[in-house]
Amino acid sequence: MSWTQVFVLCSLTALLIFTFSSVVEGAAVRDDSKSGDPKGAEQQVFMPESDASNFFKRRSRRSARYYAELQAEQRVRLATDERRREYNEEQRDEYENYVEEERDEQNERSREANEQLREYHYDGLYPRYYWFH
Repeated sequence: MSWTQVFVLCSLTALLIFTFSSVVEGAAVRDDSKSGDPKGAEQQVFMPESDASNFFKRRSRRSARYYAELQAEQRVRLATDERRREYNEEQRDEYENYVEEERDEQNERSREANEQLREYHYDGLYPRYYWFH
């Protein structure tokens, strides 16, 4: 097939699709609510200005909150702080254990190395360990 035949075939397919798409109303979901009354839809979305201002006056940033709400926030904050404190303490303990184990292993390795050096250099004439006071 040459490119002209492919082009003609694609064009005919597109023309066929456009022809039948004008017949079909569309694939959108119908809205069975009051479609003829635009004022009803506006009433569902918008509220009167006085109600809106009362809503924002009731719940503005500077408005006083209820005592129970403050107590609940405080409990959540304290619980979060306690969890963070426990987590940090656990991490610190794990790190301290890790450092202690590493230090013990390093001391053991250096002690073994020193013993091997003493064994290697020991000539039998002197006592094995020198005790300095």
